[in-house]
Amino acid sequence: MIKNSFIHKKQNFETGLRKQFASTMIEVGKIDKRLIVIVADISHGILQPFNKMFPGRYYNIGICEPSIVNMCAGLSKMGFIPVVHTITPFLIERSLEQIKLDFSYQKLPLNLISVGGTYDYSKLGCSHHSYSDLASLKHFENINLFVPGSSKELHYQFINNYNRSQINYFRLTEFPHNYNFQYTKLIKEQPIQVEKGKNLTICVLGNKLQNCLELTSKLKKYKVTSDLFYINKLKPINLKKIKDSVNNTKKLIVIEEISPYGGLYEDCLKIIHSINNLDTLHISVNTFIRDYGSYNDLTEISGLSSKKILKKVLKFLNVN
Repeated sequence: MIKNSFIHKKQNFETGLRKQFASTMIEVGKIDKRLIVIVADISHGILQPFNKMFPGRYYNIGICEPSIVNMCAGLSKMGFIPVVHTITPFLIERSLEQIKLDFSYQKLPLNLISVGGTYDYSKLGCSHHSYSDLASLKHFENINLFVPGSSKELHYQFINNYNRSQINYFRLTEFPHNYNFQYTKLIKEQPIQVEKGKNLTICVLGNKLQNCLELTSKLKKYKVTSDLFYINKLKPINLKKIKDSVNNTKKLIVIEEISPYGGLYEDCLKIIHSINNLDTLHISVNTFIRDYGSYNDLTEISGLSSKKILKKVLKFLNVN
């Protein structure tokens, strides 16, 4: 009954996913008294309204992430629903042992909400980068991996999954796409087919959807149309639609702003490897970036800018 309390309400969505996260915590907190939010000295300001509305259900523990995850195991055992929030490499890579031992092995539920994945915190250097968080968590059997590219997606994914008896990982981006999905599509479809074509199958994970929309628009000038699939949940995932598309196009391109290992591309290969005369292209973060700069600077270095993506795709298609 708790989930049904949210679905039919008219929502006023924020542009940023972190603001939406704070807003959604209040919405859920009003209905579910088991919800407890714990942060590691991040997003403290935007969560103050939650703190004031629900005394004793919000804690800023500081930068001791493994200890925070341990604390949440105790809360989970007592019947509470813990939400842990901080920067991606510190939440996942620093605390991986605690997530594994305290939650995955013991089959306890937990909500992990990160911010600053890949190189979103570009100006803080490579200590704040994280390319392999999804791959690290993916082998846990009792886990859901969410990669929302907009605030609306985050809201829908959280309220429909936060109180399940599993580990939920929500990977928030600081650079959302601006494509507006309707709730009916999000509920009924996964992956979501954004465009239909006949020459090419393109799969994109999370916030790079905008780059792919620019790509498909430019490819039409070369008389190339594409089946464009958008994925915002990496596990579990059903890729039958993609297999059916690749059966027709014989060409697959996967674009994801994460490590080339353990992501969407490998999942796609598992279901299409038997298709004859198949060509594939994987565009991801293939190198560990040590540079500082803006997000756009590092996107250019990684080869995931719109310009670099187009160049790689045209070469793959042998189009001049």
